[in-house]
Amino acid sequence: MITITKAEENVLNQIKSYSEDKMDVSILKEDLGIYEHDLNDLLNSLKSKGLAIYDGSTVELREVDAKINTVDSKEDVINAELNQKEKASFDLIKSLMDDDGFVSRYEIEGNLLYGDLKLSDFRMYHILLSLENKGLIEAVYRKNGDYYKVL
Repeated sequence: MITITKAEENVLNQIKSYSEDKMDVSILKEDLGIYEHDLNDLLNSLKSKGLAIYDGSTVELREVDAKINTVDSKEDVINAELNQKEKASFDLIKSLMDDDGFVSRYEIEGNLLYGDLKLSDFRMYHILLSLENKGLIEAVYRKNGDYYKVL
């Protein structure tokens, strides 16, 4: 799922309304009636999310099979993406746990940092803390090291 803001959705819908494959950004700017730097930011955001091909002067839509979720603000986008990362992280932790529900802290950190999710240090620790606060995992110390217990 790809999460975008309402402003990004407006730009995306305007691009979709044109029959041409590539369109000039100046036409888009006039039709939407927004400032060039705001449009540039929105188009770069759509590009980073894989929804558009943008080179500074022209824009083109990409074919995407993923579901697009629209929220009100950038903060809501961050929260929605964090919730998706939390779910994926918790699923990964559950797949790593032993029969008693324990997983080594270092094994979790390694998989979150260098596995498919490729989280940053800050994001990883934020997600682990959030999962602890939600009561899904618990940090425990065992005689052979630091572990998390899946609750």
